[in-house]
Amino acid sequence: MITLPFEEPIAEIDRQIKSLEEREDAKNYKSELSELQETRNSLLKKLYENITPWQTVKVARHPDRPQTTDYIRMICRDFRELHGDRRFGDDPAIRTGFARIGPHKVMIIGHQKGKNTEERINCHFGCAHPEGYRKALHKMKLAEKFNIPIVAFVDTPGAYPGLKAEERGQAQAIAENLKEMSRLKTPVVSIVIGEGGSGGALGIAVADRVAMLQFAWYSVISPEGCAAILWKEANDETNLAAATNLALTSADNLRNGLIDAIIREPLGGAHRDEKATATNVERWIVDTLTDLSRFNPKTLVQRRYEKFANMGVTTEK
Repeated sequence: MITLPFEEPIAEIDRQIKSLEEREDAKNYKSELSELQETRNSLLKKLYENITPWQTVKVARHPDRPQTTDYIRMICRDFRELHGDRRFGDDPAIRTGFARIGPHKVMIIGHQKGKNTEERINCHFGCAHPEGYRKALHKMKLAEKFNIPIVAFVDTPGAYPGLKAEERGQAQAIAENLKEMSRLKTPVVSIVIGEGGSGGALGIAVADRVAMLQFAWYSVISPEGCAAILWKEANDETNLAAATNLALTSADNLRNGLIDAIIREPLGGAHRDEKATATNVERWIVDTLTDLSRFNPKTLVQRRYEKFANMGVTTEK
C-alpha cells in the first residue's frame, strides 16, 4: 500500500508487525504483535482525527481508494452497463448502467479515474468530456421514463479542460445537466466518494440528497488551482492555505449546508478497508432511497429546487 507522507509513523509500525508475522516462530510473539497493533490503531486514529484539509485532499486522491467500478462490484447486483451519448461517442470517464442496490432498482452514474496507468490515461484521470455528461443525462432521462431512482458517484478533479472538449460544448453540456437534473421526476442521490472538483463534479451532483465520504473533498476549485491564482505558486504552504480557506472537507460542506450527510470511513480511510466503506455507502443509499420513495415526483422536484435555491442565503441582523 502506498504510504502518504503524514502516515510515515504508521508505516514503520506496519513494517515491524509484518516482520514479526513472517517469522517462523511468530506464535511466540503474540503479545508483542497485539501491543504493536494496538499502538498502530491508536496512532492511526490520532493522525486522522487531526488531519488537515490539504491532507484530506491527499487521502481523497489515494491510488488505492475505491472508485465507481469498485462500488459497482461490491454493492450492486445485475449491473448492465450502458454506453454512448447518441451524438459523438462513449466517454470512459463516466460509467452508467442499470443495477440493483438492496431492494432498489437503480440507474448508476459515476466518474471513473482508472486503476492503473493505462486505465487512467484512457479515462482522462476521471475528467469527463462533453459526451460523458451527455451520456449521463441521456441515462438519467431513461431512468426517469421508467421511474427508476438515480445513484451518482462523484470522483473527479474537474471536467476535461482540453481544446477538443471546449469545441464539443463542455460548458453547455454541464449547464444542460444542471438544468435537467433539477427537474427530473425521479429520486436522485449523489455521493462524493473522492474528489469533487468544480462543475465537473456538479454535473452529476444536482440531487435530492448529497452525501460525502468522510475524507472526500468538494469545492469550486482544487487547492492547487486556487493557490496558483492567489499566490502565483502552488506548494505545500499555499496548497494548505487554499484548502483551508476553500472549506472543502466533508465537515465544512455539511456545516455550510452544501451536503446532507457524511458517510463514515473505516479507521485510516477508505483505502484501508474498501469492504467496510462499501457497506456504509450501501446502507446510506438504501435508507435514503427508501425515505425518498414516499414523495411524489412533483414534490421531489419542488423540494430539490428549494434545496439548491436556499444554498448561500444569509440573513442580516
